[in-house]
Amino acid sequence: MGMGGDNRLTRTRGLGAKHQERRAQIADALLRIIDAEGLEAVNLRQVARQAGVSMGAVQHYFRTKDEMLLFALDYVSERGGERIRARLESDSPHRVVLREVLAEFIPADDTRRAELRVSTAFLARGLVDDRVTEHVRQGYAGIHGLLTLLVRRASGAVDPEQTAVTLFALAEGLGDQVLVGHLDATAALAVLDAQLERMVAGPPRDAYAE
Repeated sequence: MGMGGDNRLTRTRGLGAKHQERRAQIADALLRIIDAEGLEAVNLRQVARQAGVSMGAVQHYFRTKDEMLLFALDYVSERGGERIRARLESDSPHRVVLREVLAEFIPADDTRRAELRVSTAFLARGLVDDRVTEHVRQGYAGIHGLLTLLVRRASGAVDPEQTAVTLFALAEGLGDQVLVGHLDATAALAVLDAQLERMVAGPPRDAYAE
């Protein structure tokens, strides 16, 4: 989640809601395969079967496996991005928004768990695939920029950029530990909250209550 680069979600062949619906259907099938079996299990035939469409329908949108995989990375990023945008548009205090954005990287529900598994699979692929690496770098740059802005708004931190990098590294690392079962989401969020208390001056902890 949050690691995509240029947005391929707008690249359609044809117009209309039907095309958007079909693309989302194929993308969801892609994510289910990657989540359950990993990136190497992805192929046109498998995606078509999982999506309940013909091979021709899949090929209408994706010429190659690599094109499908990059689309899947952007699709995961866009889903997380929609949730983050909703938080940014809320009337919550800046520090609360910062906490909610960081919490997106800790899988507290099945949706975020699946998205994080997919993002982690792409991170590993990025070690050997320059195209994925560039996508991941662009995603990280965007996240760091957003978090730096939120830290600056939420506190008087001497170095908002360094604070943002530290908090993101913490949240991402906690998310990985939840993913493998070392921590549960509640414990991970408690660690995140404790570090926010230390690093970002702001409203009392009660502001996080739901």
